[in-house]
Amino acid sequence: MILHQWEEIGYTEAREKMQEVHQHAQNDGKNHLILCSHPSLYTVGSTEKKNFNVNIIQSDRGGSITCHSPGQNVYYFCFQVTKPAQFYKKILTAFEAFFMKYLPEVKYNKNQAGFYIQNRKIASLGFRYSQGVSLHGVALNVDVDLDFHSQVNPCNLEGIVPTSLANEGIHLTQEAVNKEIVHFLEESFDDAAV
Repeated sequence: MILHQWEEIGYTEAREKMQEVHQHAQNDGKNHLILCSHPSLYTVGSTEKKNFNVNIIQSDRGGSITCHSPGQNVYYFCFQVTKPAQFYKKILTAFEAFFMKYLPEVKYNKNQAGFYIQNRKIASLGFRYSQGVSLHGVALNVDVDLDFHSQVNPCNLEGIVPTSLANEGIHLTQEAVNKEIVHFLEESFDDAAV
């Protein structure tokens, strides 16, 4: 697994760079994991038709509205994928291992594509597949401005509110979270990072 550490980067610039990494992954046949965060903004999936009362950026991923902001770790996967269901299961396995270690009450909800503590959403997932390589990924709230995130319902789900690791009493730096997530992804995919 090849790591790309971009730190904070504008969403539009990141999407363009992700396309370049995606092309590179098609050529080299390796798994590429991008670690970054974004300035405060909202993105919507390609099939979302609802109008929102906040400025949005259209995305080509699946899902509805997602809030990005500083304090959120974003993981973009340009991985080799022959069977999307197996790929997705390995992603879930890695993040479930992380939550089991730090916040075992977090559960994945397949009907609402994300990780939750009761009605509080802590992580969103959205993927697309092209030419046998994945795009987009997972957004995990580490220590975000929940007032900003609360301007919309996460993924446009009624009765769901945003939360973060910090809000749930888990105080880890974004770097520490990245280190743990990469470790669990290495185990799940049996692919050591370089």
